[in-house]
Amino acid sequence: MLVSLSSATEAIRAHAARATPGTVLTGLIGAGVGPSLSPPLHEAEARRLGLDLVYARFDLDDHDVPSTAVGPMLAAAREAGYRGLNITHPCKQLVLGHLDELSPDAAALAAVNTVVFEDGRAIGHNTDWSGFARGLETGLPGVDLGAVVVLGAGGAGAAVAHGLLTAGAGRVQVFDLDPGRAAGLAGALAGRFGAGRASAGTDLETAVGAADGLVHATPTGMAAHPGLPLPAALLRPDLWVAEVVYRPLETGLVRTARALGARVLDGGRMAVFQAAGAFALFTGTEPDAARMLDHFAALTASPERQPADVLD
Repeated sequence: MLVSLSSATEAIRAHAARATPGTVLTGLIGAGVGPSLSPPLHEAEARRLGLDLVYARFDLDDHDVPSTAVGPMLAAAREAGYRGLNITHPCKQLVLGHLDELSPDAAALAAVNTVVFEDGRAIGHNTDWSGFARGLETGLPGVDLGAVVVLGAGGAGAAVAHGLLTAGAGRVQVFDLDPGRAAGLAGALAGRFGAGRASAGTDLETAVGAADGLVHATPTGMAAHPGLPLPAALLRPDLWVAEVVYRPLETGLVRTARALGARVLDGGRMAVFQAAGAFALFTGTEPDAARMLDHFAALTASPERQPADVLD
């Protein structure tokens, strides 16, 4: 473990040592992030804006270290002069104990996907929720947000539920394999947005039957976890469906719902818009999100190259 941890922190220092002085140093810490498209998305947008930025992947699996290594890795990045890091599965909540400050959104969600180093302090942010909300607004404009079912109460589920309620959803019902986790998230959401706006679901068939929309935020449908997160018979043409998984973009849920004639949003827009939010935090410059969407589409056009997942 000590040798592996040393390898992980040394990789962070070595990346910094190779950079040109003045370069904005950024990166991603998580498990299984080798296929992530964050480096080309961030670096290409930086070049177009005349910024010198590099973005590296630091995969826990490559160094055979557990998720708790995020603390020492974060410390190494701070010491090496990084501007910031993205944090993904399975570290979005574990990283909280290694930060000096949280943005209001990150504190409310108790999950961080972006860390910025400012004046020696590590500040945690969450751009997942805003990335989802912006993706929904642009990808499924005008959908009815009266009643929405969210599948999954982990970090991704918390982010999308927060995004839905911020966007004006009337009621959000949360389902999870762990009823206690669903109840905990629903209670936290009700505390922030008002009693009656969020609840933990118990009868999925009834809830989906009465819902206007469905958002999926569990690992089901990922390349390593194929399948549907709910019975296909519960889907219908007038139920809009949004997916958070984006490896592959065409998940079983997306494919099945689209075949029924439902309005469907794949996970790509959330991925791009959360990246755009992180880019702005890292650089202080607002990126061209539409251009990043076009770049993402080009990068994912080849079936041999799919982006990594960002789920908790």
